[in-house]
Amino acid sequence: MTPLGSSHHRQKTPPPGDTGQEALYLRSLSDRQINVAIKLHDGETVRGWIEYFDDGMLRLTREGKPNLFIYKHQIQTISEVAGKRSARTVRNATTSEAGL
Repeated sequence: MTPLGSSHHRQKTPPPGDTGQEALYLRSLSDRQINVAIKLHDGETVRGWIEYFDDGMLRLTREGKPNLFIYKHQIQTISEVAGKRSARTVRNATTSEAGL
C-alpha cells in the first residue's frame, strides 16, 4: 500500500503559452498567399488570404470585398481552403496596388 501523500501519477506541466509556431504558420500562409477561412468567436466565417499580421491582429485580403483587420483574440480557428490565389487575382491585386 502506498502512503496517502505519495502518488504514482506525475502531474503534467501545462503546455507553454507561446511556442513560436503561430508566427511561422501565419508567415507561411502569407508568403504562399493561401486562401483561408477564419471562423470568429461570434460564429461568422470570413474568407481571403492573410496579407499582414503582427502580435495582436492580422489583415485579411478578400477578392471583391473590403479587406479586414481582425484582432487575434476574435479568432476561433484558421483553416486552409483548397488552392492558392489564382493568377488572375494576383494580376488584379498588382494592378490595383500600382494604381494607388
